[in-house]
Amino acid sequence: MDAFFASVEQRDDPALRGKPVAVGYPAARGVVAAASYEARRFNVRSALPSVTALRRCPDLIFVPPRFEVYRAVSQQIHAIFAEYTDLIQPLSLDEAYLDVTANRQAIATAWLTAKAIRARIIEETGLTASAGISYNKFLAKLASDHRKPDGQFAVTPDMGAAWVETLPVSRFHGVGPVTAEKMKRLGIETGADLRAKSMTFLSEHFGSSADWYHAIARGIDDRPINPNRERKSSGSETTFDRDLTDTAEIEAGVLRMAEDVWAWCEKRQEFGRTVTVKVKFRDFQQLTRSRTMPALVVTGAALKEASLHLIRSIYPVPKGIRLVGVTVSRFEVRSDDGEAELSLPLAGMVA
Repeated sequence: MDAFFASVEQRDDPALRGKPVAVGYPAARGVVAAASYEARRFNVRSALPSVTALRRCPDLIFVPPRFEVYRAVSQQIHAIFAEYTDLIQPLSLDEAYLDVTANRQAIATAWLTAKAIRARIIEETGLTASAGISYNKFLAKLASDHRKPDGQFAVTPDMGAAWVETLPVSRFHGVGPVTAEKMKRLGIETGADLRAKSMTFLSEHFGSSADWYHAIARGIDDRPINPNRERKSSGSETTFDRDLTDTAEIEAGVLRMAEDVWAWCEKRQEFGRTVTVKVKFRDFQQLTRSRTMPALVVTGAALKEASLHLIRSIYPVPKGIRLVGVTVSRFEVRSDDGEAELSLPLAGMVA
């Protein structure tokens, strides 16, 4: 989807159309969750601190996020996908891989299938989507950004490897900013540069990721579409308006995050054994405390209790805290007769 959260807001409020919009809060510690294309002209993008966004675009309009609306629209879009294929692998609310090989709608090409899906999306939601069409996930992902917004691009088998060579590695899915900077220091700035490096060189500098980088530099990606990919964790975090040292305020923030996570677990009926509390201090130093329970965490009260025990393990706080987060992971299927609620006190916490 194109600037999904911001586009939903512009769709629902005509006064926002054609204006630079950021979904988020303009607070000192706020960040941009999504930016309209009008805002992106000022280099305002997701994850940018709100104060920086306003400095770049003084006329920027902030609107608070409405995740329940975004989820509802996402469900509409996925229902459209399901008319064309059963092989759908969601990446997020606004993005997914589709394998249309089975050609359920008897459309002549994948190109025309993508056009049909995009037309249905705009007809039913009033929103635009972009598509990448190719013979593997890596290339389709790259192609999906190539004609944004409201466009599509195909990478055919005879052009895949050569096309990858022309692109900056910073655009590659799976190459984050830190890795891209490391590659730049090693003289790797394009796909061609990456392809020129031997497996020995890549293994020396990138360890277990060497095979992946060696393959994608040649346009190779054998990963299948996995419609049943399991969710590995559910988490929520918040950045405070000011650095906190008061334990009551810190714990109140942790409890709010635990409530958010539990709401997701309860709705999905997915439960995990591992609880993690994340803390980011005022100097951006990060710390985590985790505990794997002997039984699934199956009540909100149990999750809150575990989260409080974990946050209390860092007391007294050495410096102000700017962010806290709570995550549940190691999901397992709950037995028919349920499992015993976790038993405290906790021991063996791991940093």
